[in-house]
Amino acid sequence: MTNKVALVTGSSRGVGKAAAMALAEKGYDIVINYARSKKAAQETAAQIEEMGRKVLIVRANVGDNEKIKSMFEQIKEHFGRLDVFINNAASGVLRPAMELEESHWNWTMNINSKALLFCAQEAVKLMPEEGGRIVSISSLGSIRYLDNYTTVGVSKAALEALTRYLAVELAPRKIVVNAVSGGAIDTEALTHFPNREELLEDARSKTPAGRMVEIDDLVKTILFLVSDDSSMICGQTIIVDGGRSLLV
Repeated sequence: MTNKVALVTGSSRGVGKAAAMALAEKGYDIVINYARSKKAAQETAAQIEEMGRKVLIVRANVGDNEKIKSMFEQIKEHFGRLDVFINNAASGVLRPAMELEESHWNWTMNINSKALLFCAQEAVKLMPEEGGRIVSISSLGSIRYLDNYTTVGVSKAALEALTRYLAVELAPRKIVVNAVSGGAIDTEALTHFPNREELLEDARSKTPAGRMVEIDDLVKTILFLVSDDSSMICGQTIIVDGGRSLLV
């Protein structure tokens, strides 16, 4: 396992940070990507370095293809390889469909969908002959209606479709591509939702498993998908929601 490297986009906080920390605990050196939260990225890096792992911090808006190329150039120069790419960075404008503007659409689609394609193109160049893993983070809004979630839901649906296409094309190179879709999680990202309390109450009261999904539930699934145990799971979106999506 020595010297294997994992990139987690949007890893200064939330699910991304937790995934980066968990991968570091498994022995990966880590590339932390962030767009705005420099202090948080540095704090995450310090925690990972305390584990004895190497860390590279890269600021890059993954919705910008030139920034993507620059990020992977830095990874190549610093580590010379990449074994795991966790496509976690996400953003979006939360408005009803009839209130959306073209800029809202482009911003959300670029970060949530386009980034997977162009990051994957660069990641594959750094992955060794023995293969690699690509895991994206989706959400239930890709398959069901959520208030004010049009741009994000559509972008996540595109991400899941792209996961299937990448999985087929990259399988001959031993690169396994999947996605994880989580139910509502009480993270900082959820504070931007105008109906946050409603979403949380729904998750608390209507999840068949009896509790809300937690960050650790998603991270454990990510770790499974980057492990050898999941090598025959290809192009799938694994839903981690305690059964919530099975109910009306």
